[in-house]
Amino acid sequence: MNKGMALGSAAPNKANAMKKLNRKSGCAVEVTLSVMGGTWKPVILFHLMQGSKRFSELGRAIGGITQRMLTLQLRELEEAGIVRRTVYAEVPPRVDYALTTLGQSLQPVLLAMRDWGVAYAEEQLHEDEVQQACAVSVRAAVDA
Repeated sequence: MNKGMALGSAAPNKANAMKKLNRKSGCAVEVTLSVMGGTWKPVILFHLMQGSKRFSELGRAIGGITQRMLTLQLRELEEAGIVRRTVYAEVPPRVDYALTTLGQSLQPVLLAMRDWGVAYAEEQLHEDEVQQACAVSVRAAVDA
């Protein structure tokens, strides 16, 4: 495979991002959720904490997400300045996704969400189900 040169990535569209942030309550939690909330964005961000990934790698790692939804969520995260998309000039084309510095600043939030989820699941589910479904893969991701 030819390593190629990076063609760069699109800068976040600040006008679109600001429209999403103009909320009535002005609550900082609402702003955070507008950027990284939803079913898929935190999961995508969590997987990108391990380092850059290709689109297909993310899809396989997440499971259950459609290509269309993954594309939409990555675009929104890119527009918010959380994820950087890098296109390489090589054949076949290669696109990598990685956290920006701003995206990396969400790591404590994501780890706190993971820890809370494990604790909650342990209270609600059988401990062996929690270990199989969540904790093992999540801890391996953070340790990597």
